[in-house]
Amino acid sequence: MLLSPVASIKQANDQVKALKGDNPLIWPLLTLLQSSAKSWKVHHLAAELQQKGLMHDLDTSPEKDLFKRNFLLMNALYELQDMLLPKQWLQVQAMDIQLFRLVPSNADLLHHSDASLRDYYLDWGNYDTCSNVVKEMLDSFWSSYQEYIGLNHQLMHKGQALRVFELDESATDKQIRKQWRKLALKWHPDRDQGNAERFKQVCEAWQTLRDKSLVA
Repeated sequence: MLLSPVASIKQANDQVKALKGDNPLIWPLLTLLQSSAKSWKVHHLAAELQQKGLMHDLDTSPEKDLFKRNFLLMNALYELQDMLLPKQWLQVQAMDIQLFRLVPSNADLLHHSDASLRDYYLDWGNYDTCSNVVKEMLDSFWSSYQEYIGLNHQLMHKGQALRVFELDESATDKQIRKQWRKLALKWHPDRDQGNAERFKQVCEAWQTLRDKSLVA
């Protein structure tokens, strides 16, 4: 049975979501944005991440490489924007990216006005590559990030990882993903009352759970 073009795209997107887990650029971006009150441009963020070994060449074509770098960064920024609300406001504009400790009074309006652009960058179907390439690329990013924050390369047992996430064996993939984001954001070392060791432990637990289940 042949799928319609729309159904085929949806199926491909679902496969990518299941394989990729979270965009690992979210966490180093949070570090960069909270390290300075200045406004950033997308290409400046890309240069900083490349210097840290967290941004690699993504395509042999310079034009496609530039597009894919931009897509990954914008995807991570919009993911982070939603995660930080309602306590902080992340302004996401290609030439003016800035993290504000106070949420502006018109944040809802600003968030709504960017809906179309945000939806575009949160749709992995627009990345223009196959799910296997996305998986390999993001796995490579995670390996680099593990070295960057000093993670233990030996995976936890699943039961131990679930305990770190304060969940039991009955936890669904959706609950695991939600708890991962909640705890990683809570313990990120650049957040107020963050804790580097707890953040590393949460990241290690996530590596186990994302390898042992398809977290959508």
